[in-house]
Amino acid sequence: MKKTLQVVSLLLGATIWGVAWYPYRILEQHGIGGELSTTLTYFIALLIGLVLFHRQLCREAIFNVAIHYLIWIGLCAGWASMAYTLGIVHGEVMRVLLLFYLAPLWTILFARLLLNEQLSIHGYFIILLSLAGAVLMLWQPGNRIPMPVSYGDWMGLTGGFMFALANVLVRKDQLHSIQLKSLAVWTGATLIGVVILMLKGDISIFPVYPVDEYIWLLLLGVGLLIFFLSVLLQFGFTYTPANQAIIILLFELVVAALAAYFLTEEVVAFKDWMGGLMIVSASLFSSKINRS
Repeated sequence: MKKTLQVVSLLLGATIWGVAWYPYRILEQHGIGGELSTTLTYFIALLIGLVLFHRQLCREAIFNVAIHYLIWIGLCAGWASMAYTLGIVHGEVMRVLLLFYLAPLWTILFARLLLNEQLSIHGYFIILLSLAGAVLMLWQPGNRIPMPVSYGDWMGLTGGFMFALANVLVRKDQLHSIQLKSLAVWTGATLIGVVILMLKGDISIFPVYPVDEYIWLLLLGVGLLIFFLSVLLQFGFTYTPANQAIIILLFELVVAALAAYFLTEEVVAFKDWMGGLMIVSASLFSSKINRS
């Protein structure tokens, strides 16, 4: 039963994330940029979490038991969340998500370093397949080295990198509860957002011009959604092997592809589809990366 709940939690989370980018685009169109919308929505989730989980904070000695795990989970997941939003707001949804889902490649490397998981021949094959897919997607005529060519590409690539590291750290940290790890994620995203806004010189919380009332309701709704999704995914990541979790989360690509087509009419280039297919295939093989 617990195994079923783990899979269902990740599958449901992937489904919701597949369309969660759209509200952020609406907020961007109404003058609330990606940095500010991410900061506000994760701050709302943090406030909800502090209210509901305050007893958990008092009960667990978070400052005495491996506090560094929570700090790193917060920083890594916080940047992954910020990069995800900025990528889908400023880039092509499917291209950003396909680059984001190079995560299985990074997961293999981090699992080896942090969880001491040994690679099988399948693991090396997955690394090569993932890298080949990324090279195909990033290659542009006239460029000698395949590098991200847009802001959205960079956000998708770095977001997936930090997402993989956060997932492995969540798996490694069996000392803290799901609630505390969720609080770490919300705190990390909020603090990173505040720092970015300060560096940009935009420290105002509200836009300087009027915003429709329903936009603030949308912000609140997205904050509630972030709260729900974070707890859901933390449960799945805590009790599911990192590589298996990544495979389940690939369902987000299916949902996102349909949503992007119907909501934005985005067209994905053929080479991006082929590169994405290689990345997805690598993820599907990732359940066999460990030596038996």
